[in-house]
Amino acid sequence: MSSNKILELQQIKREFVMGTETVRALKGVSFDVFAGEFVTIMGSSGSGKTTLLNILGCLDKPTSGNYLLDGVNVSNLSRNELARLRNHKIGFVFQAYNLLPRTSALENVELPLFYNPELTVKERRDRALGALQAVKLGDREDHTPSQLSGGQQQRVAIARALVNQPVMILADEATGNLDTRTSYEIMALMQELNQQEGKTIVFVTHEPDIAAFSSRTVMLRDGKVVKDSKNENVRSAKEALAALPPAEDY
Repeated sequence: MSSNKILELQQIKREFVMGTETVRALKGVSFDVFAGEFVTIMGSSGSGKTTLLNILGCLDKPTSGNYLLDGVNVSNLSRNELARLRNHKIGFVFQAYNLLPRTSALENVELPLFYNPELTVKERRDRALGALQAVKLGDREDHTPSQLSGGQQQRVAIARALVNQPVMILADEATGNLDTRTSYEIMALMQELNQQEGKTIVFVTHEPDIAAFSSRTVMLRDGKVVKDSKNENVRSAKEALAALPPAEDY
Protein backbone atom coordinates (compact mmCIF):
# COMPACT_ATOMS: atom_id res chain seq x y z
CA MET A 1 0.00 0.00 0.00
CA SER A 2 1.46 3.38 -0.95
CA SER A 3 1.28 6.68 0.89
CA ASN A 4 -0.61 8.15 -2.05
CA LYS A 5 -4.09 9.29 -0.96
CA ILE A 6 -6.79 8.41 -3.48
CA LEU A 7 -9.66 9.80 -1.39
CA GLU A 8 -9.63 12.53 1.23
CA LEU A 9 -12.86 13.42 3.01
CA GLN A 10 -12.72 16.40 5.34
CA GLN A 11 -15.82 17.09 7.45
CA ILE A 12 -18.27 16.17 4.69
CA LYS A 13 -21.81 17.30 5.39
CA ARG A 14 -24.79 16.78 3.11
CA GLU A 15 -28.17 18.30 3.84
CA PHE A 16 -31.40 18.03 1.90
CA VAL A 17 -34.37 20.34 2.31
CA MET A 18 -37.59 18.31 2.26
CA GLY A 19 -40.57 20.66 2.51
CA THR A 20 -40.06 22.59 5.73
CA GLU A 21 -37.53 20.14 7.15
CA THR A 22 -33.78 19.90 6.67
CA VAL A 23 -32.55 16.32 6.57
CA ARG A 24 -28.91 16.00 7.61
CA ALA A 25 -27.81 12.87 5.77
CA LEU A 26 -24.09 13.27 6.51
CA LYS A 27 -22.91 15.08 9.63
CA GLY A 28 -19.20 15.67 9.21
CA VAL A 29 -17.64 12.53 7.72
CA SER A 30 -13.82 12.43 7.56
CA PHE A 31 -11.53 9.61 6.41
CA ASP A 32 -8.82 8.92 3.82
CA VAL A 33 -8.31 5.98 1.49
CA PHE A 34 -4.82 5.24 0.24
CA ALA A 35 -3.78 3.69 -3.07
CA GLY A 36 -4.02 -0.10 -2.93
CA GLU A 37 -6.46 -0.26 -0.02
CA PHE A 38 -9.58 -2.45 -0.03
CA VAL A 39 -12.12 -0.64 2.14
CA THR A 40 -15.71 -1.62 2.86
CA ILE A 41 -18.26 0.98 3.92
CA MET A 42 -21.00 -0.48 6.09
CA GLY A 43 -24.18 0.82 7.66
CA SER A 44 -27.86 0.00 7.83
CA SER A 45 -30.37 1.83 5.62
CA GLY A 46 -30.64 5.45 6.70
CA SER A 47 -27.01 5.54 7.87
CA GLY A 48 -25.92 7.82 5.00
CA LYS A 49 -24.21 5.10 2.93
CA THR A 50 -25.97 5.95 -0.34
CA THR A 51 -25.47 9.70 0.10
CA LEU A 52 -21.77 9.12 0.79
CA LEU A 53 -21.49 6.79 -2.21
CA ASN A 54 -23.00 9.45 -4.48
CA ILE A 55 -20.45 11.98 -3.25
CA LEU A 56 -17.53 9.53 -3.58
CA GLY A 57 -18.70 8.75 -7.12
CA CYS A 58 -18.89 12.47 -8.04
CA LEU A 59 -22.64 12.10 -8.69
CA ASP A 60 -23.38 14.65 -5.95
CA LYS A 61 -21.48 17.36 -4.09
CA PRO A 62 -21.27 17.90 -0.33
CA THR A 63 -23.16 20.82 1.25
CA SER A 64 -19.94 21.64 3.10
CA GLY A 65 -16.51 20.11 3.69
CA ASN A 66 -13.92 19.02 1.14
CA TYR A 67 -13.70 15.90 -0.97
CA LEU A 68 -10.44 15.30 -2.84
CA LEU A 69 -10.33 12.51 -5.43
CA ASP A 70 -6.74 11.73 -6.45
CA GLY A 71 -5.73 15.20 -5.29
CA VAL A 72 -8.52 17.08 -7.11
CA ASN A 73 -10.99 19.05 -4.96
CA VAL A 74 -14.39 18.03 -6.28
CA SER A 75 -16.27 20.96 -4.69
CA ASN A 76 -14.93 23.44 -7.25
CA LEU A 77 -15.78 21.48 -10.40
CA SER A 78 -18.50 22.18 -12.96
CA ARG A 79 -20.88 19.43 -14.02
CA ASN A 80 -18.84 18.68 -17.16
CA GLU A 81 -15.58 18.58 -15.20
CA LEU A 82 -17.20 16.22 -12.69
CA ALA A 83 -18.34 13.90 -15.50
CA ARG A 84 -14.83 13.90 -16.96
CA LEU A 85 -13.23 13.19 -13.59
CA ARG A 86 -15.75 10.41 -12.91
CA ASN A 87 -15.11 8.78 -16.28
CA HIS A 88 -11.30 8.83 -15.90
CA LYS A 89 -10.83 8.15 -12.21
CA ILE A 90 -13.67 5.86 -11.09
CA GLY A 91 -14.87 2.45 -12.20
CA PHE A 92 -18.44 1.81 -10.99
CA VAL A 93 -19.92 -1.60 -10.16
CA PHE A 94 -23.62 -1.63 -9.26
CA GLN A 95 -25.91 -4.17 -7.63
CA ALA A 96 -28.07 -4.37 -10.76
CA TYR A 97 -25.12 -4.79 -13.25
CA ASN A 98 -26.58 -2.03 -15.52
CA LEU A 99 -25.61 -3.82 -18.73
CA LEU A 100 -27.23 -3.07 -22.10
CA PRO A 101 -29.39 -6.14 -22.82
CA ARG A 102 -29.01 -6.42 -26.60
CA THR A 103 -25.29 -5.79 -26.60
CA SER A 104 -22.44 -8.28 -26.37
CA ALA A 105 -20.20 -8.53 -23.32
CA LEU A 106 -17.35 -6.95 -25.31
CA GLU A 107 -19.48 -3.99 -26.45
CA ASN A 108 -20.76 -3.46 -22.90
CA VAL A 109 -17.18 -3.26 -21.64
CA GLU A 110 -16.19 -0.90 -24.47
CA LEU A 111 -18.87 1.65 -23.53
CA PRO A 112 -16.81 3.94 -21.24
CA LEU A 113 -14.10 4.14 -23.91
CA PHE A 114 -16.42 5.84 -26.42
CA TYR A 115 -15.90 9.04 -24.42
CA ASN A 116 -12.18 8.88 -25.15
CA PRO A 117 -11.63 10.33 -28.66
CA GLU A 118 -7.92 9.46 -28.63
CA LEU A 119 -8.52 5.71 -28.90
CA THR A 120 -8.81 3.93 -32.23
CA VAL A 121 -11.46 1.23 -32.76
CA LYS A 122 -8.77 -1.43 -32.44
CA GLU A 123 -7.34 0.05 -29.21
CA ARG A 124 -10.84 0.20 -27.76
CA ARG A 125 -11.50 -3.44 -28.65
CA ASP A 126 -8.10 -4.59 -27.34
CA ARG A 127 -8.58 -2.82 -24.04
CA ALA A 128 -12.09 -4.22 -23.61
CA LEU A 129 -10.87 -7.72 -24.41
CA GLY A 130 -8.03 -7.32 -21.91
CA ALA A 131 -10.51 -6.28 -19.21
CA LEU A 132 -12.74 -9.30 -19.99
CA GLN A 133 -9.69 -11.57 -19.75
CA ALA A 134 -8.83 -10.00 -16.37
CA VAL A 135 -12.23 -11.17 -15.04
CA LYS A 136 -11.81 -14.57 -16.76
CA LEU A 137 -14.51 -14.04 -19.37
CA GLY A 138 -12.35 -13.72 -22.48
CA ASP A 139 -14.21 -16.64 -24.05
CA ARG A 140 -17.62 -15.00 -23.60
CA GLU A 141 -17.02 -11.76 -25.50
CA ASP A 142 -19.90 -12.35 -27.96
CA HIS A 143 -22.50 -13.35 -25.36
CA THR A 144 -25.32 -10.96 -24.49
CA PRO A 145 -26.33 -10.53 -20.83
CA SER A 146 -29.27 -12.94 -21.19
CA GLN A 147 -26.79 -15.67 -22.18
CA LEU A 148 -24.76 -15.12 -19.01
CA SER A 149 -25.40 -16.07 -15.37
CA GLY A 150 -25.80 -13.37 -12.71
CA GLY A 151 -22.20 -13.84 -11.59
CA GLN A 152 -20.93 -13.61 -15.16
CA GLN A 153 -22.97 -10.44 -15.75
CA GLN A 154 -21.40 -8.91 -12.64
CA ARG A 155 -17.96 -9.89 -13.98
CA VAL A 156 -18.75 -8.06 -17.23
CA ALA A 157 -19.74 -5.05 -15.11
CA ILE A 158 -16.40 -5.29 -13.26
CA ALA A 159 -14.53 -5.51 -16.59
CA ARG A 160 -16.38 -2.36 -17.71
CA ALA A 161 -15.30 -0.68 -14.46
CA LEU A 162 -11.66 -1.66 -15.12
CA VAL A 163 -11.44 -0.70 -18.79
CA ASN A 164 -10.59 2.97 -18.23
CA GLN A 165 -7.80 2.05 -15.80
CA PRO A 166 -9.41 4.09 -13.01
CA VAL A 167 -7.66 5.03 -9.75
CA MET A 168 -10.53 3.47 -7.78
CA ILE A 169 -13.24 0.86 -8.17
CA LEU A 170 -16.43 1.94 -6.40
CA ALA A 171 -18.84 -0.93 -5.81
CA ASP A 172 -22.39 -0.47 -4.52
CA GLU A 173 -23.79 -3.66 -2.94
CA ALA A 174 -22.16 -5.49 -5.87
CA THR A 175 -23.01 -8.90 -4.37
CA GLY A 176 -26.54 -7.90 -3.27
CA ASN A 177 -28.34 -9.84 -6.02
CA LEU A 178 -26.12 -12.92 -5.91
CA ASP A 179 -26.24 -16.19 -3.96
CA THR A 180 -23.47 -17.01 -1.47
CA ARG A 181 -21.33 -19.02 -3.87
CA THR A 182 -21.44 -16.37 -6.61
CA SER A 183 -20.89 -13.59 -4.05
CA TYR A 184 -17.72 -15.31 -2.87
CA GLU A 185 -16.58 -15.76 -6.50
CA ILE A 186 -17.00 -12.01 -7.06
CA MET A 187 -15.17 -11.23 -3.79
CA ALA A 188 -12.33 -13.60 -4.80
CA LEU A 189 -12.03 -11.61 -8.02
CA MET A 190 -12.05 -8.33 -6.08
CA GLN A 191 -9.32 -9.63 -3.75
CA GLU A 192 -7.26 -10.70 -6.76
CA LEU A 193 -7.62 -7.28 -8.42
CA ASN A 194 -6.63 -5.65 -5.14
CA GLN A 195 -3.73 -7.92 -4.17
CA GLN A 196 -2.23 -8.76 -7.56
CA GLU A 197 -3.04 -5.65 -9.58
CA GLY A 198 -2.95 -3.18 -6.69
CA LYS A 199 -6.41 -1.79 -7.45
CA THR A 200 -7.93 0.54 -4.84
CA ILE A 201 -11.43 -0.71 -4.00
CA VAL A 202 -14.20 0.99 -2.02
CA PHE A 203 -17.01 -1.50 -1.53
CA VAL A 204 -20.36 -0.52 -0.01
CA THR A 205 -22.18 -3.41 1.67
CA HIS A 206 -24.50 -4.17 4.58
CA GLU A 207 -23.28 -7.77 4.88
CA PRO A 208 -20.62 -8.44 7.55
CA ASP A 209 -19.44 -11.64 5.84
CA ILE A 210 -18.66 -9.62 2.70
CA ALA A 211 -16.87 -6.90 4.71
CA ALA A 212 -14.65 -9.62 6.23
CA PHE A 213 -12.94 -9.98 2.83
CA SER A 214 -11.67 -6.38 2.90
CA SER A 215 -8.68 -5.01 4.78
CA ARG A 216 -10.54 -2.15 6.48
CA THR A 217 -14.14 -1.28 7.36
CA VAL A 218 -15.68 2.16 7.84
CA MET A 219 -18.97 1.94 9.73
CA LEU A 220 -21.61 4.67 9.34
CA ARG A 221 -24.53 5.36 11.64
CA ASP A 222 -26.89 8.34 11.46
CA GLY A 223 -24.61 10.20 9.06
CA LYS A 224 -21.44 9.83 11.13
CA VAL A 225 -18.45 7.49 11.12
CA VAL A 226 -18.84 5.43 14.30
CA LYS A 227 -15.97 3.02 13.61
CA ASP A 228 -13.02 2.88 11.24
CA SER A 229 -10.95 -0.23 11.80
CA LYS A 230 -8.41 -2.41 10.04
CA ASN A 231 -9.52 -6.01 9.69
CA GLU A 232 -6.83 -8.01 11.47
CA ASN A 233 -7.89 -11.34 9.98
CA VAL A 234 -8.85 -10.73 6.37
CA ARG A 235 -10.74 -13.76 5.09
CA SER A 236 -9.66 -15.31 1.81
CA ALA A 237 -12.69 -15.44 -0.51
CA LYS A 238 -11.01 -18.26 -2.44
CA GLU A 239 -10.76 -20.34 0.74
CA ALA A 240 -14.32 -19.44 1.79
CA LEU A 241 -15.49 -20.57 -1.66
CA ALA A 242 -13.60 -23.88 -1.40
CA ALA A 243 -15.19 -24.51 2.03
CA LEU A 244 -18.76 -24.24 0.70
CA PRO A 245 -20.70 -27.48 0.11
CA PRO A 246 -20.83 -28.68 -3.53
CA ALA A 247 -23.15 -26.65 -5.79
CA GLU A 248 -25.75 -29.42 -6.10
CA ASP A 249 -26.36 -29.29 -2.34
CA TYR A 250 -27.45 -25.66 -2.66
